[in-house]
Amino acid sequence: MVLLVIIIILAFIFDYINGFHDAANSIATIVSTKVLTPFQAVLWAAVFNFTAFFIAKYIIGEFKVANSVASSVFEQFITLKVILCGLIAAITWNLFTWWLGIPSSSSHTLIGGFIGAAVTASGSMEVINYHKVLPTVYFIVLAPLIGMFVSFVLTLIIVNVCRKANPYRAESWFKRLQLASSAALSLGHGSNDAQKVMGIIAAAMVSAGQIDNIKAIPDWVPLACFTCIALGTMSGGWKIVKTMGTRITKVTPLEGVAAESAGAVTLFMTEHIGIPASTTHVITGAIMGVGATKRLSAVRWGVTVSLLWAWVLTIPISGLLAAFTYFIINLFI
Repeated sequence: MVLLVIIIILAFIFDYINGFHDAANSIATIVSTKVLTPFQAVLWAAVFNFTAFFIAKYIIGEFKVANSVASSVFEQFITLKVILCGLIAAITWNLFTWWLGIPSSSSHTLIGGFIGAAVTASGSMEVINYHKVLPTVYFIVLAPLIGMFVSFVLTLIIVNVCRKANPYRAESWFKRLQLASSAALSLGHGSNDAQKVMGIIAAAMVSAGQIDNIKAIPDWVPLACFTCIALGTMSGGWKIVKTMGTRITKVTPLEGVAAESAGAVTLFMTEHIGIPASTTHVITGAIMGVGATKRLSAVRWGVTVSLLWAWVLTIPISGLLAAFTYFIINLFI
């Protein structure tokens, strides 16, 4: 029981870190276009991160992403020790990438850590539920491409529809619209990312015999998860904001609306089909898409290549960290 409590506390810590690590996803464009100040932006994003709980709970009526995360390892191989090691590895990688200002995926580090610990504990790759894991791996590539495509098309449509508009009046309207598109992106981020931690806590509670399955998870768990990610978002992740908001490409209010709207659409789609896609990957692709509508050289491809390396390496490195952690923990527990 003590180990279960420790895991739940660590899960909430990870959720909080996830919030400030991924704050840049929701606020980078709206800060870089100076629609809101950094403090106003994180407060705005945090409110909609938390509001996502009520949408997932009472409108959608289920937590598909949480189920996918909890099912990434077959139930018979899940132990509290495995979950503990996976969480420690995920927290370590998230803090490391935050310190370097790299917008890596919290979704993938959690899944990688979970799988790495389970494989180490069993000594076999058969613990992995490939039916649940492979779609997540595919979306390492697909999520940014979908975000890029949708934002590219949206930007072209908006530019053509508004080509005769007064530039000053149009910019004023797009600054207002950015509040709505940023809110939609924050809703998608909160709904998608908070569910990952729900899945881990549910797996721990099933392993400890507290509940029968994820559908029986008590209401306080999702409420606490959405609260933690909202509080984390309010803390901000300013190094990553700089990378997302200025280093990839220069973003105008019009392009901010297109990028955020594309990100929100992609996240709502992946949540609907139950895939824990990376908010980081989605919005990065969307920002690249709006930059590419001006000219390909408007996107700093050198920055994006370094980000791609971080994305590809997140799952295997998190798995290795979890394996190392398991060997250490196994000496004491």
